[in-house]
Amino acid sequence: MKKRAILLTLAALFLPASPWSLTAPAMAGLNWIIQTVDSKGDVGWETSLALDSAGNPRISFLHLDFADLKYAAYDGSSWDIQTVDSESEAGFGPSLALNARGNSCISYWRAPALMYAARDVSTWDIQVVDSCTYLGEYTSLALDAAGNPHIGYYDVAKMDLKYAAFDGSAWHIQTVDHQGSVNMVVSLALDKSDNPHIAYLDESNADLKYAVFSGSTWDIQTVDSEGPFGWGLSLALDAAGNPHISYCQGRGGVKYAAFNASTWSIQTVDPHGNCEVSLALDAAGNPHISYYDPHDTGLNYAAFDGSAWHVETVDCEGDVGSWTSLAIDAAGNPHISYYDNTNGDLKYAFVPEPGTVLLLGLGGLGLVRRRRGGN
Repeated sequence: MKKRAILLTLAALFLPASPWSLTAPAMAGLNWIIQTVDSKGDVGWETSLALDSAGNPRISFLHLDFADLKYAAYDGSSWDIQTVDSESEAGFGPSLALNARGNSCISYWRAPALMYAARDVSTWDIQVVDSCTYLGEYTSLALDAAGNPHIGYYDVAKMDLKYAAFDGSAWHIQTVDHQGSVNMVVSLALDKSDNPHIAYLDESNADLKYAVFSGSTWDIQTVDSEGPFGWGLSLALDAAGNPHISYCQGRGGVKYAAFNASTWSIQTVDPHGNCEVSLALDAAGNPHISYYDPHDTGLNYAAFDGSAWHVETVDCEGDVGSWTSLAIDAAGNPHISYYDNTNGDLKYAFVPEPGTVLLLGLGGLGLVRRRRGGN
């Protein structure tokens, strides 16, 4: 069969289902483009998304059938999908970050240890970070200014919140909180001084907590004590280093907490959604949240414009939207990776820049951005 390419504009996007099919959004709103990235087996659990300098997505995720860590990278025309670690029970709780050279780095679990994989051109260097734990559910990775990894995670054996940092030659591990039982869900970010900030759930007391390291000690605060809380939270820092947290509060829906250097302000974003969430801030510091609503079994997206929240459904074709991960590109457009529960597929949704032309061929979806003032 000869390769054929069809030039499409955003206004004419009606194609049959395929591994790189595009689907119109369920509700009026942004012009979402949806792709199936990987459909080989039960894939797409626990996704983690990052964008490279060109705005192309990279995704780490779990292939549940084989308990493998997988990785997908888009180069502007097609997806390259790799298996990073296929050892027994590998790939749980992956968290992806890109270093200054644009190389991907992933923290994850390979039972019974916390692992770290760093890609260098074409190969993956894999290390054991902490071998004294058992299989956790989540890890959260950030890279400092020197490109060294920092990981927040849950120690299953001791039920503690832990933190691991690499100094260029060795890993250093600290226990952040050991009071009672800490939940497996953690989210970590580094400020401009490379100090770690971690949001997490205190399961024993049904509290949402926040810990920040000053360089010598951990300062721990209770952000919200009106639990119980759902299975998801996400932390981001603004330009001033203030923390912002999205989370789910049982029957209270999707919540958002922001710290203004002295107090926490808490808002209800959506009173219905109460499962996984992912938070990102745009250049103006406004929050964007992707989340899975188990009541409507769909992927939703909420954005704050400085005065109000705007909520829309991104994808509701079947039971979709769990294990969501959100990133905002330089133009302020959202990109989301997530799991299609109905088909067992990894999916990716994004909003292209205005004036973008979509090129679909046998190799997948390509994007061509029109130059201003040109053809």
